[in-house]
Amino acid sequence: MLRRNNRNNRNNRNNRNGTDTAPNNKDNNAERPSQFDRDQFNKALQIFRFIRPFRWHLALGLLLLGLSSVVFMAFPVVAGELLNIATGDSKYGLSLQDVGWLLLLVLGIQSIASYFRVLLFAVISEKGMANVRKAMYEKLLSLPFAFFESSRVGELTSRITADVQELQSAFSLSLAEFLRQIITLIVGIVILFALTTNLAILMLSTFPFVVGFALLFGRYIRKLSKERQTELAHTNVIVEETFQSISVVKSFTNEWFEALRYGKAVDKVVGLSLKFARVRGLFVVFIIGILFGVIFFVLFRAAQMVEAGTLPVGDLVTFIALTGIIGGAMGGLGDLYTQLLKAIGATERIIDILNMKGEIEVSAHQPQKTLEISGNIIYENVHFSYPSRKDVEVLKGINLNIRDGETVALVGASGSGKSTIVQLLMRFYDLDDGRIMVDGSNITELSLAAYRDNIAIVPQEVILFGGSIRENIAYGKPNASEAEIIEAAEQANAWEFIQNFPDGLDTIVGERGVKLSGGQRQRIAIARAILKDPKILILDEATSSLDAESEKIVQNALNHLMKGRTSIVIAHRLATIREVDCIYVLDQGQIVEQGKHHELAAIEKGTYSMLAKLQFEGGI
Repeated sequence: MLRRNNRNNRNNRNNRNGTDTAPNNKDNNAERPSQFDRDQFNKALQIFRFIRPFRWHLALGLLLLGLSSVVFMAFPVVAGELLNIATGDSKYGLSLQDVGWLLLLVLGIQSIASYFRVLLFAVISEKGMANVRKAMYEKLLSLPFAFFESSRVGELTSRITADVQELQSAFSLSLAEFLRQIITLIVGIVILFALTTNLAILMLSTFPFVVGFALLFGRYIRKLSKERQTELAHTNVIVEETFQSISVVKSFTNEWFEALRYGKAVDKVVGLSLKFARVRGLFVVFIIGILFGVIFFVLFRAAQMVEAGTLPVGDLVTFIALTGIIGGAMGGLGDLYTQLLKAIGATERIIDILNMKGEIEVSAHQPQKTLEISGNIIYENVHFSYPSRKDVEVLKGINLNIRDGETVALVGASGSGKSTIVQLLMRFYDLDDGRIMVDGSNITELSLAAYRDNIAIVPQEVILFGGSIRENIAYGKPNASEAEIIEAAEQANAWEFIQNFPDGLDTIVGERGVKLSGGQRQRIAIARAILKDPKILILDEATSSLDAESEKIVQNALNHLMKGRTSIVIAHRLATIREVDCIYVLDQGQIVEQGKHHELAAIEKGTYSMLAKLQFEGGI
């Protein structure tokens, strides 16, 4: 069965790999430090393709950022000149009134530039990251079925939420502030050189130490950031799995176990976060320690110059203010640098997904049917092993011939390969050997989206979306009219119970359809398939979990659905397949018997006849 195979695959992977997922394999490249840095830098640059549509916003925002930063640096200069005027030692020949008007002008430019700069960067971060989210979601939808077997929902959810949010914070705040502090630093140093070259050189002598230490800490900080994001994703995995299987959790009274499991995961995140904070703290302490040490020394030298009469008092005030601003900029750069490194770590995880090769092109517009098939299906010597279990051959030379409009059944014990056969028909996996032909064409040569548009499946365990009945039925044809939806519901024997609901088609079915009974969910799924009007229909034990009354109603709906279509029925209850055109009996990945019900039942000691005796004579 599809579900059992999926569960087994996940369990095997979890036992081997813990919570690792396929996209995280590239983390091993960390063994090559220089290459790892280049890869991360290149990946970080790739994200700018989502900013390209807003490049003029970015250019103007950077221009205003530079303008506001430069204008801001005029404040300490004007303040120093104000004191020089008061002491009769003006350097620029300005009056107090002139300085007052100049301050008002600086304040106005600063305010207007800052407002529009914030607005432009908000547009870039909101719209740019919205494009990233859309691209990630479309890419995830386009990835093959095998990818989702090797990944966990919580991990993927974390990438499209937490990682993108980290990146958005960088674009909306951290990047702008980082650039502003650099501009402040450069302009401040230029002004200091203009005031007194000796003191400026003394201050600049600290830069090599700060930059070298920043690079040393940067690698370690980036590594911790990625580890934290991965563990945070693991906590999301636990929440997703627990809530999706809440009935199992409660039936086994394992609330305490899940709480303990989640608590341990959260504690691990906290541990990494505190470790990350300690490293950041040491980094900031180091920078501040050097800066303030140098600042106090430089101020001491400046005071000596004032005392000697070589430096005006107003220039000393300007120098003190600029030194404080430069010190604050350098101190802020350390913290902003670590935040940008976190964003780079998140960017790498995003790009890993975006660079994967999808099996189809996902478009926001519904694709039109471009492939018309009649439904002749041939399996020729098909061999197959699941990608995660290549040492176990699931299908061993399967040969099937299903003519247009025929109904065939696949029968066999669990694990015999029934569901694998239909998975391969839907191209969820690639064959190891052999080929599958539909209407004379190899299915690998057909457009995947157009081909799958001709196939519908009604599973045993129907999963509905949490919206209305209307939305769930219309999922088979999103642009269907209400008349078409009602007609499909009538043909599925679902319209009667739908009408009895106060809200009719607008009735909310709840998470995974929990507000409906099993029989009602099955009939909604059948209506959905009827609306799609497929040429090939797959019924995966569609009535095996229903009571006798519901099974009869659902079976009548299925009989109507199968008319005129090529139908493949995966059967557990043999009573439901007595009238099919051909029954294929599988055992350990091979077809051991085939024929009609009465032919197979007549074979003494045959696999099918033994199954029939167990069910019909044993009352199963």
